[in-house]
Amino acid sequence: MTYSPKRAMAELRHSISFGPRATSSPMKRDEDSSPLVSDAQPPDDDDGRGRHPYKDRDRPLLSHFQSLCPFLGDDTKSSRISLCVLIIVALVGLVSIFAIVKRVNAPYLCKKDGITLHCPHVKEGPSLWENPYSATTSWKPCAERRPGGISDLPPENETSGYIFIHAEGGLNQQRIAICNAVGVAKIMNATLILPVLKQDQIWKDQTKFEDIFDVDHFIDYLKDDVRIVRDIPEWFTDKTELFSSIRRTVKNIPKYAPAQFYIDNVLPRIKEKKIMALKPFVDRLGYDNVPQEINRLRCRVNYHALKFLPEIEQMADLLASRMRNRTGSSNPYMALHLRFEKGMVGLSFCDFVGTREEKALMAKYREKEWPRRYKNGTHLWQLALQKRKEGRCPLEPGEVAVILRAMGYPKETQIYVASGQVYGGHNRMAPLRNMFPNLVTKEELATKQELDHFRKHVTSLAALDFLVCLKSDVFVMTHGGNFAKLIIGARRYMGHRLKSIKPDKGLMSKSFGDPYMGWATFAEEVVVTHETRTGLPEETFPNYDLWENPLTPCMCKA
Repeated sequence: MTYSPKRAMAELRHSISFGPRATSSPMKRDEDSSPLVSDAQPPDDDDGRGRHPYKDRDRPLLSHFQSLCPFLGDDTKSSRISLCVLIIVALVGLVSIFAIVKRVNAPYLCKKDGITLHCPHVKEGPSLWENPYSATTSWKPCAERRPGGISDLPPENETSGYIFIHAEGGLNQQRIAICNAVGVAKIMNATLILPVLKQDQIWKDQTKFEDIFDVDHFIDYLKDDVRIVRDIPEWFTDKTELFSSIRRTVKNIPKYAPAQFYIDNVLPRIKEKKIMALKPFVDRLGYDNVPQEINRLRCRVNYHALKFLPEIEQMADLLASRMRNRTGSSNPYMALHLRFEKGMVGLSFCDFVGTREEKALMAKYREKEWPRRYKNGTHLWQLALQKRKEGRCPLEPGEVAVILRAMGYPKETQIYVASGQVYGGHNRMAPLRNMFPNLVTKEELATKQELDHFRKHVTSLAALDFLVCLKSDVFVMTHGGNFAKLIIGARRYMGHRLKSIKPDKGLMSKSFGDPYMGWATFAEEVVVTHETRTGLPEETFPNYDLWENPLTPCMCKA
């Protein structure tokens, strides 16, 4: 993409991401009228909010020129009156033109030089790197195993039977499934066979439980809660039946099922068959419809029993140490979970800045991957506008850069990026990387030889990202997902001191789309909005997500 000198220094205002105005047509957001460049005339604004000081200057200007009429002479003939009226009308017209020019040249947020953004400097705040101590001392973790506890579990051959689950999806979805499996086994007093990590259709990964997690620690830590065995019992000879036979599978489990569902519908079949597979098993256990001790047990699994292998933990510690010593002296670092891969952009069905060719290719991709949602594509533009207003679109790298700068993070901030291949490549990442040049990935932080051992399993590389983000001084998410909510939940469980920033994307979209908001107002709004969105203690509510907010069932008053 090329820019003329006039466009090169045009100022940034994205109507929906970070451009000039909200438009009703996707064709007005292509390369020829990029939201990175001001080229649209804003609508009139007569709401009287006082954002346009030139309105107040109109009145004295008119009064001044109206006073000129008496100097035209004392003759009261109609020609003199008409001339006076014409002068007034002409002056009003001039003032109107002045107002329009002022509106077209509204105060944009950041200047754009090619693919580089230049935002005004913001004074660094006093609590950029941690939450206020006074706000984080009221709660402490309490889901750990009680020392000296006495197990009341029956012997393995006296439990209700065996349950077997496939933990599907990526690493973090599998982690949640494992926690749920332990909870379900406890509800039914069943023996849990070590879960199988099912091959993911996207990552094509063949990782086994023991390739990523410490099996001995997992079984030993939960020995007083649930019976766990490494493999299917020897007396069950046809092991393939568990993977394929309908007679050995419970398939009708609804999402977020209550504990009573398992007692009424699954337990009788386990008692009859002695061993049953539960699949699919994604989000098949609720939160507020199960006993609190089961939720506490799930936290015990997540935060204490599930430990990565020592070599993964050690490599993550090394990466975190390098992040903190990149300047030659100890410095804090930020971890950014950037969710802007092609699959995420496509699945979101949101509209993003790009050329006509990029938009056409994305439309074909969506039609191929999600034909039922795509239909004929005519309804998608209004849907994209609505989703962005509701804050349901992934943040673009450039938007993230502007938000972080408005919060006060300086150019020197050390940032670790956990992300797949960013859609749009170098050009899409350029605004973020140019504004924060100390931005690295694990591939840039470690040598090829150091990472080769972990490339055998994609989940091992995901585990490194997970741990480096978990250990960071500040964690920033840009979109939802299991990775982000597990990180935020774990950092809350560790005591709320570590900042975990969850941008208010709906409000940010509104601010990005306001053509009259100057930088100072925008920066103040960003800071005020996110004062309470940094992982501070937050009371839970019905249907809350246990993994993002473990407060009530898993933490106690300090």
